[in-house]
Amino acid sequence: MKLLVINSGSSSVKYSLFEMDGERVLADGIADRVAVDGGQKAELTHTVPGRDKHVLTRALPTHEAAVALIIETLTSPEAGVLSSVEQIRAIGHRVVHAGTRFERSVLVTDEVIAAVEECTELSPLHNPPNLAGIRACAAVLPNVPQVAVFDTAFGQTLPSEAYHYAIPYELYERYGLRRYGFHGTSHRYVSLIATGLLEQRGVPRAEQKIITCHLGNGCSMAAVSAGRCAETSMGLTPLEGLVMGTRSGDLDPAVVWFIMEHEGLSTDQVDALLNKQSGLLGVSGVGSDMRDVLAAAEAGNARAQLALDIYCYRVRKYIGAYCAILGGLHAVVFTAGVGENSAYIRAGCLRDLGHLGLYVDPTANESAFKLAAPTDVATTDSPVRILVIPTNEELMIARDTLEIAGGTED
Repeated sequence: MKLLVINSGSSSVKYSLFEMDGERVLADGIADRVAVDGGQKAELTHTVPGRDKHVLTRALPTHEAAVALIIETLTSPEAGVLSSVEQIRAIGHRVVHAGTRFERSVLVTDEVIAAVEECTELSPLHNPPNLAGIRACAAVLPNVPQVAVFDTAFGQTLPSEAYHYAIPYELYERYGLRRYGFHGTSHRYVSLIATGLLEQRGVPRAEQKIITCHLGNGCSMAAVSAGRCAETSMGLTPLEGLVMGTRSGDLDPAVVWFIMEHEGLSTDQVDALLNKQSGLLGVSGVGSDMRDVLAAAEAGNARAQLALDIYCYRVRKYIGAYCAILGGLHAVVFTAGVGENSAYIRAGCLRDLGHLGLYVDPTANESAFKLAAPTDVATTDSPVRILVIPTNEELMIARDTLEIAGGTED
């Protein structure tokens, strides 16, 4: 069964075509600069395993035009992998925010679209383009079922004491102001892989206590107890929690109005400062890419080193807090671009945590780079496993789509 996975952003449409028999990627790519300046400089980059990249420059004024070009490319004689569009049996979509409406992925209906629209106030930058992708696919492939896979669904199992903010309760009732968590599809995928690995070591799923660390340009952590999310670091928005590429993460709320008063900033300006000018970029002054900050620190840049120290310290602090919440620990998982590829950051995040049973094997840690499979970088006698697991959100979306639209829902 062939499934199409779509991740629609404000100016891009990413896609992956899966053959679910064997869970193989047949093709993937991205339509970029969609609807930017009328879409006149849009470009589609299409990749098929074993072939050269196929690049098309085409005017893409709308998401519907982008989806139409993606379908055209997938079925074209030059770059296609499908003999006809009818081979696409279902479409899975990444949708960022569903509030408290959905605890799992669902078949897209008019009611689901309306619910996602209602959550736009909570995710104004992501939900509208996500919906644009759904509507575009409905226009181009009207008879193909679609499935919405929500970033916030994994965090719906948080206990009330974890998701409530200590603000007047009426604000929660009126606006839904609470902690939701994000990167849920990634945390769910890697925690499932970790669950299987721990079961092989004789730890029953019902007893498992896992901490997952999604470290990329955006960063978040989750405490997973018996397969369910018990705590997560992001909150109402992705700004809360860890230090990220350009996001500040946790800070005293008084910092916001102090900056606004002393710098004369508007709410939009301070929002941009905390989301786009802070984090690694703001502290280091070098940039938001971890590779650049690491290189600058190695060259002796003190601010770059400070940024790395703050970044790792925050992760260590959360690991300790999550151990307390879980009441023990069986595994820590690192994933995403930084978590999968930076031995320095993994070591820094786990420094001096032997009292929690975390002992890194330096040789295994250094060799865990651009992995195709999960790798354990803990010492053989470490009481807690340290797993580096490549994330695959697209595959997780494809699996949900198969279960729901393919009639095998369990």
